[in-house]
Amino acid sequence: MLPSPALSPRDDAPRRERRKDARPGELLEAALALFVEKGFAATRMEEVAARAGVSKGTVFLYFPSKVELFKAVVRHNISGRFQEWNAEFDHFSGSSAQLLRYAMLSWWERVGATQASGISKLMMSEGGNFPEIAEFFQQEVVAPGHAILGRILHRGIERGEFRPVHIDHAVHGVVSTMIFLALSQHSASVCTASTQVLDPVAYLNEQADIVARGLAASPASPPSPEGRA
Repeated sequence: MLPSPALSPRDDAPRRERRKDARPGELLEAALALFVEKGFAATRMEEVAARAGVSKGTVFLYFPSKVELFKAVVRHNISGRFQEWNAEFDHFSGSSAQLLRYAMLSWWERVGATQASGISKLMMSEGGNFPEIAEFFQQEVVAPGHAILGRILHRGIERGEFRPVHIDHAVHGVVSTMIFLALSQHSASVCTASTQVLDPVAYLNEQADIVARGLAASPASPPSPEGRA
C-alpha cells in the first residue's frame, strides 16, 4: 500500500477553522459593497456581518471599529497597490509619455473599473465629516498617488521629454481626469448626459495624449520660473 501524502496544516485543519481563515476577505468585500452603496455614516457593522453571512461578533473579532474596517478596505483595494506600481515604474523602459499613459490605464484596470472607485465619491461627500478617515485617506492614498505621478513628471523633465512645470499643479491636472472617471462610474447622470456613453479606456488614452502634448519639451519653451520643477 502506498503511504498517504502528508497533509499541510491547512489541509489538516477542521473545515470550520478553514472557513474562519477565509472570513477577513469576505468581510472586506461585503464592507466595500456597503460603503459604496450607502456611504460611511449609514453603513452599520451588523449589515456588513449579514452581507458576509457571519455574526456581528465575527466582524469585531477582526476589525474593532467601523473606522478600522474602512481603513482595511482601502488598504486592500487601493493603497496596497502602490508598492507594485512603484516596482513596475522603476523598470519601465519606454518614454515618460508612455509611462504616464500606462499609469493612468493601470489605475483604471486595477481600481477605477472596480467597485473600489466608489471610495473616491465617498471621501468627497463624507470626508469632511470624519477627520480621522480623511487624514488616513490623505496619507495612504492621496499622498502616495501624487508622489508616483510626480515621479513620472520628474522623469520626463530630467530626460528632456517634458518641459519644466510646477509638478504639484500638473499632478492635480492628471488626477482630476481620473477622479472624473471614477465619479462617472457611480454618478453617471450627473457627470455625463444620460444619452452619452463614455468609453473609459478611450477617454484615458485621449487625456493622456492631451497631457503629454501639453508637457512636451520644445526649444521655444521659456526658462522655468523660480520654484518650478
